Amino acid sequence: MSNFKTTHIDDSPRTELHDALGLTGAEISINHLPAGGSVPFAHAHKDNEEIYGILSGKGKVVIDGETVELTAGDWLRIDPAGMRQFFAADDEGISYLCIQVKTGSLGNFTADDAVM
Repeated sequence: MSNFKTTHIDDSPRTELHDALGLTGAEISINHLPAGGSVPFAHAHKDNEEIYGILSGKGKVVIDGETVELTAGDWLRIDPAGMRQFFAADDEGISYLCIQVKTGSLGNFTADDAVM
């Protein structure tokens, strides 16, 4: 049995990696919104915080009514209860990575968890 799994993704509007990689501790998705596009709904979570990394393009996220402008290289974390909705800029699309994990579940950081 192998200690790893690989996959290849394309430029689909949304790709969730939990099934493709057999994830057991996080949900990771890659998202692409075209210019002028948006996630069609606002949402929050019960237990999971989300970490977003903007891979390319620009846009904004509205969190609890507050607008945060986004561009490639930006990272943000949103508490589970934060109501969020993402929008691409009118003149440019946006691509972002979303990592969803249970709030408070990180037991060790890299150096403490590493086995050498």
